[in-house]
Amino acid sequence: MADNDKKSISQMLGGGDIETFLDAPKCTDMAQFDADVAIIGAPCATPYPAIGAYCKDAPGAIRDAIAVYAGAAGHYDFDLGGPIFGDGSTRVVDCGDLGYDEADGAANRARLRSAIQTVVGKGAVPIVIGGDDSIPIPVFEALEGRGPYTILQIDAHIDWREEVQGETKGLSSTMRRASEMDHIERIIQVGQRNTGSARPGDVKDAIDWGVTFIGAREVHASGVKQALDLIPAGAQVLISLDCDGLDPAVCPAVLGRAPGGLSYWHVVDMIHGVADKARIAGFNIIELVPNMDVDGIGALAAGRITCNVIGRLCRR
Repeated sequence: MADNDKKSISQMLGGGDIETFLDAPKCTDMAQFDADVAIIGAPCATPYPAIGAYCKDAPGAIRDAIAVYAGAAGHYDFDLGGPIFGDGSTRVVDCGDLGYDEADGAANRARLRSAIQTVVGKGAVPIVIGGDDSIPIPVFEALEGRGPYTILQIDAHIDWREEVQGETKGLSSTMRRASEMDHIERIIQVGQRNTGSARPGDVKDAIDWGVTFIGAREVHASGVKQALDLIPAGAQVLISLDCDGLDPAVCPAVLGRAPGGLSYWHVVDMIHGVADKARIAGFNIIELVPNMDVDGIGALAAGRITCNVIGRLCRR
């Protein structure tokens, strides 16, 4: 069958040419923002020169992958026990993609900080779909003065480097930079496996700061309860999901594939567990690399995980 003859479930469910996440209302002017949940595409923050803006197409890929289900957004979703958007009383908008210049990380970060500050200033919850692994730094920075926050990071790597190639706000430094912010009181890191940029001293620094690591092997052996038990009841939780925290069978669209990652259900169960006992104050999903994907399955997994976050926010 030729590619242009492939059938899609969207033909059965009534999906069409969809521009926003699940055809959510569009907000293209942040000055006019007025909603409860904001989806923000962040293609690029501070990539290293050696790799450039490797995730710049990720927001579009995630929207495209989930668009086939837009016609069924009001149908029963078995992950959520009802329609994704709940009873419709929670206002969810898609603010589109932020502009970027891969040679100007400072401007990219400022643009993202401003968008997040606008959203939280209106009492809304930001959902950031991106984008390179440094995206969380300006997201966390934008929340200064609004804490305390607990970070739940799901990632194959720990991101505790002081600098790489002279850059202190790049993709290998996100959790170290977060640890320096007064409004971050707790960091729980889940899913570590294989090897990455971390050296023994970086691991020691993280543990000395107070990080609890729950590796991928531990999650497969004992489930996600250990991570959820570390989150205080009622805490404001920022969930940061790096796609390489997922097993490559679930999400192959990453720079460094490694076997033994978390399953879709591990991640979804953590999202629901956080929502059951605390408050999801923000969510970002990063390091989806579309040109490393296989038939769009990684982008679809990213989209469905984002649907679960939206669904729980619509049921607060």
